[in-house]
Amino acid sequence: MIKFYNRKNKSYEIEQVAGEKVLNWTYSSPLGMSLLEAVIKKKMCSSLYGWYLDRRISKNKINPFIEKFNIDMSITEKNSQDYLSFNDFFYRKLKPTAREVDSDRNSLVSLGDGKLFAYENIDLERLVQVKGLTYSLKELIKNPQVAEKYQKGTCLILRLCPTDYHRYHFIDSGTCEDTKKINGAYYSVNPVALRKVKKLFCENKREWSTFHSDHFGDVLYVEVGATCVGSIIQTYIPHKPLKRGDEKGYFKFGGSTVILFFQPNKVKIDEDIVEQTKLGYESYVLLGERIGTKI
Repeated sequence: MIKFYNRKNKSYEIEQVAGEKVLNWTYSSPLGMSLLEAVIKKKMCSSLYGWYLDRRISKNKINPFIEKFNIDMSITEKNSQDYLSFNDFFYRKLKPTAREVDSDRNSLVSLGDGKLFAYENIDLERLVQVKGLTYSLKELIKNPQVAEKYQKGTCLILRLCPTDYHRYHFIDSGTCEDTKKINGAYYSVNPVALRKVKKLFCENKREWSTFHSDHFGDVLYVEVGATCVGSIIQTYIPHKPLKRGDEKGYFKFGGSTVILFFQPNKVKIDEDIVEQTKLGYESYVLLGERIGTKI
């Protein structure tokens, strides 16, 4: 059971988890963990399932998924019958009016829809994965020089569960450098898995890039793949001027995570998000929603 904080209602809710029984069995039983290490975390497993979800035959999974998880199709660009495959539906685009991006240049906005943790004054060698488990930014991006810029800065972890909108966006105007890719495993990024696999973010396939923001300094974007995520697709053009809210990329099927790092004294995260993080709860946020301010 995953409890999260709904900022709009100021209340706690229980997340609906796609494949919850299988997920719990995999990460909680000796046989499940053995299968995970031998097969599930391997690239071939996720690639094969991704291949299937790219095929027209997978369309029959769309409507049951919409009904089970109450997906709001009134805000999507296409109707359910118009998608060519399940993956085509999974990384669906939203109507331009579906999400309002806060235009105040001093407002820090969410890069997408999902569950958010926020950590301030971070120690690069002891970044929090979950309570009791940490990892290193230097190990995460394998570039100590870039990592050092974010010592004592701010870290945001946005988890996109399979029922969420799976495109991620730029939080400000600016330009973004080329993406660096790091091969890795395909563990789930669900909290169940985060409590079981040490340095999970450093184990999984991931990509990172430096975004030169006009108002928040150099922001480090790290996209982390997960079980059954066949691909991380970057749709932006490196070094080209970007606007706040422009799309950066999307994930194919599976739960995924985007981690942002800010340099010290650049942003102040809204107090409710920081407080919920300290209590161990993620806060549910939407693309374009204000989550902090410029310092």
